[in-house]
Amino acid sequence: MESRDDVERFEIPSAGADDDELTAELFRAAFRPPGRTSGVTHRWREMTPAQAGSVWGALAVWVRWLVATYQLTTSVVPDCWWRHSEIVAELYALQRAELASYASDDSGFGPLAFHERLPHAVERLRIHTRTAGCVGLQAHKEPALRILVLDSPGFVEWQAASHQLADDV
Repeated sequence: MESRDDVERFEIPSAGADDDELTAELFRAAFRPPGRTSGVTHRWREMTPAQAGSVWGALAVWVRWLVATYQLTTSVVPDCWWRHSEIVAELYALQRAELASYASDDSGFGPLAFHERLPHAVERLRIHTRTAGCVGLQAHKEPALRILVLDSPGFVEWQAASHQLADDV
């Protein structure tokens, strides 16, 4: 009969060099690109009108699902979310991460990783929404568009300079 002491002294044998391969296999999804099931991720500024229509449609349906599933309030995703580029960018990144987490080649860690990142994204959305100011007003507040001037003499001069430390320093 086995005593408690015998059980407590039990050692898990090392697989030797295979330990690294076992670890890599367990976390394989983190080291390879997601499967084709998640589709293409687009840059908003580079989409054609046809691509934009398709992406907006899918994003809108996904945001409705996200808000309902996780019971997100208007302080996280305001009703006018689609009118705020910073909120759209965050939601699109979150949508792509959720889709990639269910890739066909995922070993099962993707959904967990998505849920570990979700609270961080929700907090960033809350900050973006608070900055937008729509929730406090109970109406959409048009964001002020800020366009940086890239042809000012100071910037042109700065851009042309090396900005490297001199060799004799």
